[in-house]
Amino acid sequence: MRHVARKRFGQHFLQDKSVVAAIVGAIAPAPEDVMVEIGPGLGALTRPLAEKAGHLHVVEIDRDLVRRLVREFDPRQVTVHEADVLGFDFSKLGAELRVVGNLPYNISTPVLFQLVRMAAGLHDVHVMLQREVVERMAAAPGGPEYGRLSVMLQYHFAIETVLKVPPNAFEPIPKVESAVARLVPLALRSRAQDEELFAAVVARAFAQRRKTLRNSLAPLVAADDYEAIGIDPGARAQELAVEDFVRLANHLAQRRNAAEGPTEVGRVAPRHKG
Repeated sequence: MRHVARKRFGQHFLQDKSVVAAIVGAIAPAPEDVMVEIGPGLGALTRPLAEKAGHLHVVEIDRDLVRRLVREFDPRQVTVHEADVLGFDFSKLGAELRVVGNLPYNISTPVLFQLVRMAAGLHDVHVMLQREVVERMAAAPGGPEYGRLSVMLQYHFAIETVLKVPPNAFEPIPKVESAVARLVPLALRSRAQDEELFAAVVARAFAQRRKTLRNSLAPLVAADDYEAIGIDPGARAQELAVEDFVRLANHLAQRRNAAEGPTEVGRVAPRHKG
């Protein structure tokens, strides 16, 4: 029976066999991999991934597609989890997960932030997204695409675009171009002492990206804080590298710890002069 794509799930099913082959080639599944596919849909990637990996977990929210997948695949080869990916506990599948997915455009950013929270348990990630989202993910400081998503993902992952995918590779055809991004967790990087504080500083800085740091981060950061860490308070958030945000957050964490003690998570008491 033909499955009609549901708009509420943002369904666009990959149909182009050459694109499927290119994606599977970029992933290079191996029998020892613990692999999970987000949103398998009609199974275009599921079958070749399961054949090469030996076993595959898939997470699908659409009940009709779940029934279809259960009928079509041997449970010894494909384990089907009926669930909303945003509430799914990936940790129960094991460590060193290899995550693959053609992500629905309407939930792509929440899924990416979920991957951020999972980074310690991942081996790598290959996701297909709207091309402009992939460009934001990999953007360098200074450009208009660079933002909160760029900083938070690049703090945890090395990111590269491995494939650009035209709209006619899908059914129904989306109105935008797509791309496949590879994310590999970073083992070596200057880490934030308080990662919740780091995330809060990044979010606050980019919430008003046209404002200078002096204004967007006031009263969180005082003038002498900028001087101490060598960051220009007249700069804007998009001009700071990931390492700059780490240094800024670490300075605030040290200042907090040297004062009366930790305040509410993600907040730093304002610094008063005089």
